[in-house]
Amino acid sequence: MPRPADPAKRADLLRRVRAYVLRNGLAGLSLRPLARELGTSDRMLLYYFGTKERMVSEALSLDERRPLLRFRGVPDSSGAPEDAAGLRRCVEELWEEFRSPDRRAVMPLQFELMTASVLHPDRYGPLMRDVITEWTDLFTPLFVRLGMSDARARNEAALLVDAVVGLLYASLADDDMDRATAAFRTLLNRLESGWSPHPTARKGPA
Repeated sequence: MPRPADPAKRADLLRRVRAYVLRNGLAGLSLRPLARELGTSDRMLLYYFGTKERMVSEALSLDERRPLLRFRGVPDSSGAPEDAAGLRRCVEELWEEFRSPDRRAVMPLQFELMTASVLHPDRYGPLMRDVITEWTDLFTPLFVRLGMSDARARNEAALLVDAVVGLLYASLADDDMDRATAAFRTLLNRLESGWSPHPTARKGPA
């Protein structure tokens, strides 16, 4: 009978894999150089994690300060926003987390992995879709709290999440977070006015 994997050893390897991938990126990642750097073998890494892709995904999910984890309890908390202005403040606080140096250092690799999941779904799975769906699922009940129907709340959440993801991705491409932040504030200016339960129809010319 094979010996069960050592949880402490696995956790230590995972932390070191994370540090390696953050330094070197995902492109061209090979198990043998990684194993050599960690003082182990590629066979041992496969023994603990099964596949390279699973190992990388688990390593990136180690970060307990991820905005997704911090935001997860907001919809059910006493501090959940009750109006459009409160929801805007919530979204703005979330954006500030993405602007922090620690988060910016991790984002290129996260987007690299998400892009790889689109290009190679057989290896990395539908990671991009899952991330966007999870964020949309978190925001939808906040829009419901504003008095929207479930269908409209989900549409509003999808619009907000997709737009924010696009702005974050673009800020990495041109290395200009200030430009992205200005665009983000313009986006909220235009969206917030439509976050009432029954937006007033725009009147045409008399």
